Amino acid sequence: MTVGIIGAGSWGTALAIHLARAGLRVRLWAREPEVVDGIRTSRRNPWYLADIDVPAAVEPTGELRAAADGVDVLVVAVPSEFFAATLKNVGPLRAELPIVSATKGFDPERHLRMSEVVAERVGLGRVAALSGPTFAREVALGLPTAAVIASRDEDLALGLQRRLGSRELRLYTNRDIVGVEAGGALKNVIALATGLADGLGLGENARAALITRGLAEMTRLAVVLGGAPATLAGLAGLGDLVLTCTGGLSRNRALGIALARGQTAETIERETRMIAEGVRTVRSALALAERHGVSMPICAEVGAVLFEGKPPREALAALLARTATREDA
Repeated sequence: MTVGIIGAGSWGTALAIHLARAGLRVRLWAREPEVVDGIRTSRRNPWYLADIDVPAAVEPTGELRAAADGVDVLVVAVPSEFFAATLKNVGPLRAELPIVSATKGFDPERHLRMSEVVAERVGLGRVAALSGPTFAREVALGLPTAAVIASRDEDLALGLQRRLGSRELRLYTNRDIVGVEAGGALKNVIALATGLADGLGLGENARAALITRGLAEMTRLAVVLGGAPATLAGLAGLGDLVLTCTGGLSRNRALGIALARGQTAETIERETRMIAEGVRTVRSALALAERHGVSMPICAEVGAVLFEGKPPREALAALLARTATREDA
């Protein structure tokens, strides 16, 4: 079996390493010639996870079409802002080819979930989403991880669970692709908020409060989009939220800490080549919240810091100044 992976960032590279270790052949597309050459000649991705060997079963390519031709499953793992254009440039896709989105975010222009972008190309029948608490580095190292493979087609999800999972990467199926994708995207915004609080030294009580109230915001929006509350209490919601808000490898938490210390998002991304999806997701979350009449005060204050120049301390003070209300309201 051959899996095509579009995107050789940290997550795409980690998935390629995992799948090759599980005995599959992988065709990995990278936009950067340096990445293709590095994997081909030294079995290392020079830009991402550079200290971890890439197995020989991973074939790097700089030809986008080559990543999709003749594969049994196609995984798309590019940042959300490039997702639609990259998928379009792949060219024609077989109607029966399963396509898995491994991107956690929304389309920045239309605020669509990634599976909706895929469905515009191939219909809903063969679309799935991979999400959950998954730091790329730990997956690449083969450390125990649990994640979710979601699809409205239960047979497709079960097939992908068998083909893509392993003892180290345990996959659970879920038919609620809306809730799984919404949780995976929105938790990045809350991680930015917890990073701001951590950067200001507000303590662990504040972090726990932001995580808990952030989950309430995530759930409100996910449900109005068509997701199930139970999904947000699972791996793709609460599990991913806790990891991203507390883990030392979290890009979004790290960005929040850096913002609290006076750095800018643009400088951080330029220096690290890492894209923190939460920056893009804030705009979509706020647009969707306004469209559906959903209250998301944490997202609103993160947006004010990112796009309006509001000092982080003032943003968090504004949250504390909100009128107290019922927790179950």
